[in-house]
Amino acid sequence: MKHLFRMCACHAHPIVHCLRSASRPFVHCLRSASRPFGHCVCIPCTLLALLLLLSSCEKAVLDDDSALSDSPADKDANLTVTVFEIEHTPFEYFTRGTTATRATKSASEACTRLNFAVYDEGGSRVKQVNQTSAAADFGKASFQLAEGDYTLVVVGHSASGNPTMTDPAKVQFTNATGYTDTYLCCANVTIGEEKVDYQVSLDRITALCRFVLTDDDIPSDVKKLQFYYTGGSGAFNAKTGLGSVNSKQDVKFDVSADNKQFDLYTFLHDTEGTIHLTVTALDASGGIYAERSFDVPMEQNQITWLSGSFFGGTTSGGTTITGVTVNTDWAGETHITF
Repeated sequence: MKHLFRMCACHAHPIVHCLRSASRPFVHCLRSASRPFGHCVCIPCTLLALLLLLSSCEKAVLDDDSALSDSPADKDANLTVTVFEIEHTPFEYFTRGTTATRATKSASEACTRLNFAVYDEGGSRVKQVNQTSAAADFGKASFQLAEGDYTLVVVGHSASGNPTMTDPAKVQFTNATGYTDTYLCCANVTIGEEKVDYQVSLDRITALCRFVLTDDDIPSDVKKLQFYYTGGSGAFNAKTGLGSVNSKQDVKFDVSADNKQFDLYTFLHDTEGTIHLTVTALDASGGIYAERSFDVPMEQNQITWLSGSFFGGTTSGGTTITGVTVNTDWAGETHITF
């Protein structure tokens, strides 16, 4: 038995030679099983070689939707994070229907998803909890962490999926998940011997272009509007709340006599910016019925209203627009007529 573990299948070379032979085709090792039993020790050698090869490969990264999901409170947790308010409105008013200084809103009107992520000092993600508004503990997440300094990032939104949060400098939404009103908190947290209860307030970081059709009648052939826009970003830096990539954002909406308002969100690269927007009316087969383009000035935490007769005006060329008014929910609004 000692001989079997000391020597490889050929009995002439130490086991380390068997590990080097892993570069040979795998079928070669399988064929050696036809040799007498005393020579079959290469099978465990091969298995060991395969394990070493697999361990040297890059580990698979699980999808942010499935890797880390709703998690109940951990009795051993030393960090508990609770969302205290969203955009200066106490979170309980969104979830419990309590009368607030502003109009009461349901949770879905604030956000339908919350993502809590913790990063170490080197910027590597160590923990994440994803929640939907259906979760009993929506707005509260618990973590068990080693002592040290961390960065906590909490994102609230209503996209169809979770953003990729591997890198706090590029929290990424996609055309597939869609873009919605988004709220952010980024804070430094120190974990010591005592448990930490941390209340966070989320602030809006998006800019919104609200496109409104004023046409009395929508052509019967038009079934969808496609909005393709550049100049903004589908990802943001959690430490600044500003856009961190140059995105080609592309969304489609059904259009009808009852559906003439469309919201287009982006993360600007600065507090002010301009997006280039191309609006295309599509028929049932995806053919182009009409198309117009606009250069739209936008500001973070402000709404730009872009409205006009899309089908009654010119169907080609560009429009450049300006103007400002203010409301109480967002920091301000810009009204533009084309």
